[in-house]
Amino acid sequence: MCGIIGVIGERNATPILVEGLKRLEYRGYDSAGIAVLARNGDLLITRSKGKLIHLEEKLATSPVTGYVGIGHTRWATHGPPTEQNAHPHLTRRTAVVHNGIIENYQELRRELQNQGIVFASDTDTEVIPHLIDRELDQGVPPATAVRMAMRRLHGAFALGVLIRDTNLLIAVRRGSPLILGLGDGENFIASDATPLVPYTRRMVYLNDDDLAILTQERVDILDINGNAVSRPIKISQVSADLTDKWPYRHFMQKEIFEQPTAVAETLKGLINPSEQTVDLHEMEGNINASQVEAVNIIACGTSYHSGLVAAYWLESLAHLPVSVHIASEYRYREPPSLPGAITVVISQSGETADTLAALRFARSQGEKVLAIVNVPESTMAREADAVLYTQAGPEIGVASTKAFTTQLTVLACLTLSLARARGRLNREQETTWVAELVRIPARLEQVLLHDEAVQRIAGHFMNARGFLFMGRGTCFPIALEGALKLKEISYIHAEGYAAGEMKHGPIALIDAHLPVVAVAPRDPLFDKLVSNLEEARARGGRLVVITTDSDAQPPFRADHVIPMPECGALAAPILYVVPLQLLAYHIATLKGTDVDQPRNLAKSVTVE
Repeated sequence: MCGIIGVIGERNATPILVEGLKRLEYRGYDSAGIAVLARNGDLLITRSKGKLIHLEEKLATSPVTGYVGIGHTRWATHGPPTEQNAHPHLTRRTAVVHNGIIENYQELRRELQNQGIVFASDTDTEVIPHLIDRELDQGVPPATAVRMAMRRLHGAFALGVLIRDTNLLIAVRRGSPLILGLGDGENFIASDATPLVPYTRRMVYLNDDDLAILTQERVDILDINGNAVSRPIKISQVSADLTDKWPYRHFMQKEIFEQPTAVAETLKGLINPSEQTVDLHEMEGNINASQVEAVNIIACGTSYHSGLVAAYWLESLAHLPVSVHIASEYRYREPPSLPGAITVVISQSGETADTLAALRFARSQGEKVLAIVNVPESTMAREADAVLYTQAGPEIGVASTKAFTTQLTVLACLTLSLARARGRLNREQETTWVAELVRIPARLEQVLLHDEAVQRIAGHFMNARGFLFMGRGTCFPIALEGALKLKEISYIHAEGYAAGEMKHGPIALIDAHLPVVAVAPRDPLFDKLVSNLEEARARGGRLVVITTDSDAQPPFRADHVIPMPECGALAAPILYVVPLQLLAYHIATLKGTDVDQPRNLAKSVTVE
């Protein structure tokens, strides 16, 4: 959600800013802009509504040159996505880019308007440069002026600030992520590492209420009281080749096909191959698995669905009571802390604002927190008691695919570890389960061979106005995930249901125009699901069934069947979600939507 890039050095900042914004496109945005500080001390700004191509066209017509600059991709919150609401925001003396939300902006806006300030935008951000200007007008030094303005702001924010007639780049972090890149004769700021790795791998992760002052040769970091502080330098492992999706048409397609490798890489760090056992040494140093008596899982969106799957596993295999919470609701329910409970937070980016707030709430209640994230340098990874990493590699497509299957992989291993620690799993049983997990990458390769068949099915349903997805057991959350994927990228309304709930309302929707997609592994609930399929068929529903390819004459009638390999209870959710990802992808491409950057969505949701 939104992206910041900034640079100070000897080179013209403009091409660096534009290239950096391209590398931040995956975060989601609806307008973009840059500001540079010219040699004469003047601030030059260029902004545009829509995609970066429009900003590039403006810059080609009216180039700007400066050696200090900031850039931004905006995801609209306050005010529509117009050029006047795009960042950077420029006042008499200050230009600002901002990620996050200023919660008290209305109060500040009224205060400034009463002093004669005229606002040019609808945004919460514009109060910030006006507050800085007010301090500068009183003779306050630039960094102090930013720090004094910062004291007035409530909410979450990351800021990049330029001030006329100075040779400084100032950065501020509270809540929203912001990092520094340390180069040779140049320094950078950015929302994440992706736009910085072409220039440097030496990075500093700012803490909340840090203010960084960047010049060409040095970086100084202050706390909110103006005291100098030190932050460690980390070497980023992010790949510089993020923009290469060859030979695939979209990043989402590439990432779907990367899942066998991503799951295999994730398993490498979680399984002892010689013993055929789960080895969660990264967790066990800080969380005693044998003392865990309950599990709270907290996440948003796709990650929430992975948590729902894990609840079935943890309850059935580890015999642990599990509660799964939507992060944005968790804190506000004031949930009681349970003795022996651990909190598991799940996030692809490790920066999801609601989940991060839930992590901090859980820790304030004295609970141990385990984070499952894909980004080692993320805030959640730094603040949790223990971390298990999904080795998915960079995921650029907004609609999550390989992050989901690797989250499930980690959660399956966590389940086995807790089951063993509680005496619910003997060595022979653990070896059997681990063997099933190890076979998943090869099984995923088999599933991906059905890509062309799924594409043909997509052609039959691309004009449907709605979809119904259903499943039972661990495949009920997979039905929810399938519906979410279709909604995200094709803009077709879809709902996921537990199949047993059909008669309690959803069956009223079924007619000859409604595709019904059933996730139907041959598990103990299969016969019951077949009954639900017959109910849908009797009402004219057009059935797409994803099931094990074991019968020449399956016990149901369907318009389309996607055959799946034999698998067990831990593998089924990981395998069965892939045809749903492919179905959503192919319907979206046939409809011509923006698959990698669907409208209104952001990759990393860093505001509540």
